[in-house]
Amino acid sequence: MKRIIVMTVAAATFCSFAAAGAEKEMDKAKSGEELFKQHCAVCHADGGNIINPAKTLHKKDREANNIKKAGDIVGKMRNPGLGMTKFDKATISDEDAGKIAKYILKTFK
Repeated sequence: MKRIIVMTVAAATFCSFAAAGAEKEMDKAKSGEELFKQHCAVCHADGGNIINPAKTLHKKDREANNIKKAGDIVGKMRNPGLGMTKFDKATISDEDAGKIAKYILKTFK
């Protein structure tokens, strides 16, 4: 009986690690648009900003706030001002943050 319990626990542990790894791999395959919808769209639907309407993702407002290139967007994600969730590297990888930034620049003109 102990052997069955140990094997069951070991199998469950392995499956949870495998599922976590598969989820990370799926995130890598996501597009900038998908990542934006997952992490950003709640507050920035259609490029707006529900917390601070003067700081939308549209080019005019981005540039008025000195956010002109992808690196600026990633920097804001990593170290935002008041009212915005901080997205560290553990939450959104550099690769995925770059995808989101490129999507924003391409989409919200």
